[in-house]
Amino acid sequence: MREDGAIGRGVIAIDGPAGAGKSTVAKRVADSLGLAYVDTGAMYRGITLLGMRSGISPEKDEKKLAELVRTAELKFEARPEGLWVYLNGEDVTRAIRQPEVSRQVSYYARVPSVRQLLTSLQRELAAAGGIVMEGRDIGTVVLPDADKKFFITASVLERARRRQRDLVQQGYRVTLEDLVREIEERDRLDSSRAMAPLCVAPDAVVIDTSNLTVDEVVARIVAEVGVL
Repeated sequence: MREDGAIGRGVIAIDGPAGAGKSTVAKRVADSLGLAYVDTGAMYRGITLLGMRSGISPEKDEKKLAELVRTAELKFEARPEGLWVYLNGEDVTRAIRQPEVSRQVSYYARVPSVRQLLTSLQRELAAAGGIVMEGRDIGTVVLPDADKKFFITASVLERARRRQRDLVQQGYRVTLEDLVREIEERDRLDSSRAMAPLCVAPDAVVIDTSNLTVDEVVARIVAEVGVL
């Protein structure tokens, strides 16, 4: 990070709830504008997988989790196709997308020590500028001085449908009803946590993608960004 603590120029923050299409949209926007892309959700999934494998509860063993995170070898590698995650030398980029990780990630993301560590890493990634970063608290907490901020959302039912399509493509079978309940619970947890809750930044452009294609959402964001 720069010595003055500021971020570089050309920084776009994209926030929104689970299943709203942030990752797909953010990556496409980054490709369109020739910027780097960082999926911060992958970072929290990496911590979640680490905690789950170690049998540490985020609610009962916060101190143990904090120590585990401090001592583990976590590596995040930004690539054109997304963020690669390595855990103690193991490539866990696919493993962190498993449904059981998705169900647990909001619980681990609530832990203050986890958020403090990852927020610092995320700011370091944005220090040089020229980046599209997406997550839950990018425009409100991580990068409040971002050049442009967007909040991507959609109805719970539409988000569940999208999630179901993704899981089917990955070989998983899950009912729409279960996904609706899972997404509603993640929304509740993400919006109610004491530290960096999911919310809309006052200066963010809100886009409801329920009835929009990915191309339409990307085109709107690129038009809103203009020249950085």
